[in-house]
Amino acid sequence: MKQRTVSRASGGAVLVNVVFLWAATAIAATALWPIYEGRGILIVVAVATVVGTIIAVLGARFSWPAWLVMLITAVAFLGVGVPTAVPGKANNVVLPSLEGLIDLVSGVALGWKQLLTITLPVGDYEALLVPALVLVLGTVTIGLSIALRARHREIAVLAPATLYLVALAFGPDQPARGIITPLALLGVILLWLAWFRWYRRREAIAALVTTSGETSATRDVGSAGVRTTIGALVILAIAAGAGVTAAAALPPSESRTVLRTTVVQPFDPRDYVSPLAGFRAYWQGGTVDSVLFRVDGLDGRLLRLATLDTYDGVVFSVGSNRVTSESGSFVRVPSTFDQSAVAGEPVSLDVEVAGYSGVWVPTVGKFESIDFSGADATARRDAFFYNNTSGAAAVVGGITQGDRYSLSAVAPLQPSESELGDLDPGSATVPSAPPPPEELTEALERYTEGVDGAGPQLAAMLDGLASEGYISHGTGEDEPPSRSGHATDRIVELFTAPRMIGDAEQYSVAAALMARQIGFPSRVVMGFVPDDGVVRGGDVVAWLEVNTAQYGWVAIDATPPFRDIPEELPEENAQVARPPTIVPPPVLETEQTDRFTTPDSERELPPDLDPVLQIVLGVLRVAGWVLLALGILVSPFLLVIAAKVRRRSLRRSTGTPVDRITGGWREFEDAVVDHGLDTGTAATRSEVAAVTGAVQAQVLAAVADRAVFSPDEAPVTDAETVWRAVDDLRASLDDGLTRWERVKARISLRSLGGYSVSKLFTR
Repeated sequence: MKQRTVSRASGGAVLVNVVFLWAATAIAATALWPIYEGRGILIVVAVATVVGTIIAVLGARFSWPAWLVMLITAVAFLGVGVPTAVPGKANNVVLPSLEGLIDLVSGVALGWKQLLTITLPVGDYEALLVPALVLVLGTVTIGLSIALRARHREIAVLAPATLYLVALAFGPDQPARGIITPLALLGVILLWLAWFRWYRRREAIAALVTTSGETSATRDVGSAGVRTTIGALVILAIAAGAGVTAAAALPPSESRTVLRTTVVQPFDPRDYVSPLAGFRAYWQGGTVDSVLFRVDGLDGRLLRLATLDTYDGVVFSVGSNRVTSESGSFVRVPSTFDQSAVAGEPVSLDVEVAGYSGVWVPTVGKFESIDFSGADATARRDAFFYNNTSGAAAVVGGITQGDRYSLSAVAPLQPSESELGDLDPGSATVPSAPPPPEELTEALERYTEGVDGAGPQLAAMLDGLASEGYISHGTGEDEPPSRSGHATDRIVELFTAPRMIGDAEQYSVAAALMARQIGFPSRVVMGFVPDDGVVRGGDVVAWLEVNTAQYGWVAIDATPPFRDIPEELPEENAQVARPPTIVPPPVLETEQTDRFTTPDSERELPPDLDPVLQIVLGVLRVAGWVLLALGILVSPFLLVIAAKVRRRSLRRSTGTPVDRITGGWREFEDAVVDHGLDTGTAATRSEVAAVTGAVQAQVLAAVADRAVFSPDEAPVTDAETVWRAVDDLRASLDDGLTRWERVKARISLRSLGGYSVSKLFTR
């Protein structure tokens, strides 16, 4: 068997392929911008594209084997990788350092996962540009090498498509440019494919001319290429219109699913006990006077330790195993967090950890950047996680005595105490909580009786707690007993005991539950309020935060002012109906608590929705989206089939019998071309019939010639006979072909690239 050789691409062909690949790569690389959003990604894409192009062109010019191209690509990657993808580890800007090479090589294996566990954009943080360099350099080198050297050069279009899809998979869950980018990429790829087809045909004709010595066969090559391009543009325009219309009519209702939405983050706050559960531990004798932190720059602001927005009737926590909340999703922060949209005052803190140890990192306001110092600074920085919704931060493995860090943040504007009555509920979303106990609801109704409006009711509720409540941590001999905890039974006890006694743990939780009843999204924050730059255990506090339409999240101290606790109730409060002793929770409350501790996997369907109907609706919804996607994908092929059906109908029913006979012959000739048989550029009907090898085709050619050249008008019966013969011959062309080969013949564009394009949609 004679081995087939691949001709070397000419200089013009190399230039055209480079232009198409660069255009497709530039469009596909825009999907990398939401991941990085910095000058670094622009440099990486430019350098990788140029280097990959040089390697591919030289490999094609000197016929390098594949292993040599791969080796040279790896060497080039090591040479340009550090200054472009790890610029912080480059010597004199352009020379790689040993530490930089280590980060570069490790980034090839580890950078992909790190991209999924860090908040976006990442800029040029650490070595996270390495995956982008690998992706662009690899797709450009492989794609251009295939375009210049492979037998099936059209496969090269998969390289920029792969770049785009991988960038989407590692990108954010919200698309940045919608449908514009994929349509632009599709347009360049289709034009590139059309050029490949034209160039392959040109090469075949050139080889034929060289063999036969004839030059007239090349006269239609240029015009055929133009008509092929026009046909591709028409199909692209229709497919793009269908895609845009579908996207506008059925926009996505949820965020798209990408890799980062399915990857489990390394830090999950649900793996740790709620900080609020250990609130009273700070008031124990060995901790209350112990120095936990030394802080410079706080200036009387609240020092946040953790933000808790999920209440299950037992404990307030950061997220929960029953419901996923935005405050429960912590991500790594690359370098700085953009808080330019926050109206407030800039804050800079210097914190030294003394007697504290734990995963939660004290912060203030809205975090912008952090810089650890000390022997473990690098490890602490790499293990730092932040949640911008709650403003809380954590370090996997925890911080401990001796750690230091500098924190930059923005302290948001807050209303004064007198302005609380003017606040309106905001639109933030917090996880739902169990129904509040009746005792709390009755107290809220008593506090807000005759008060209208959410803001005034919030202020009235705080005034009610302040007027009736007393503070006791229950740790001193001279303090009345005060049980710790903030479960439902403890909140009931707060409102049913003869004296309302508790501390910030109970009052903040009670106020948060009341605020939700009023209409304010609420959460509890645990932290510290030191008098000076030294934070001790006794400085621990818990406060309420409500989301407002005017200020966003507003911090409110719901704890009553400290005052002496009377031995018995004052006279003016004697009319308040309260039982003389603590009443155990009713049986109904116990059943309710048991219901709240049901495992996560147990989710009950609404009683008014038939489970079978829900399954059917879900299946129909998925099937509808699948059919829509398939319809958009196959729309170009359906257009080709529709064009051929239209052309066949016009040929068979329009004009004189001679026109229909010649139309039948053209239909047969187009079928021959679509089945991949080479008929030559200027072949006669007899020569075309000879290519098929069918006797009936020779007869059909003779009938067509007689009808065209005979001075007499052909009878109508001859036209009907010709078309029956055409149907039989078309069926015979499918004999011996596989199903896929038959489908390829139906959707082939070969017969649409010639004279018939101009008459596609005209009668």
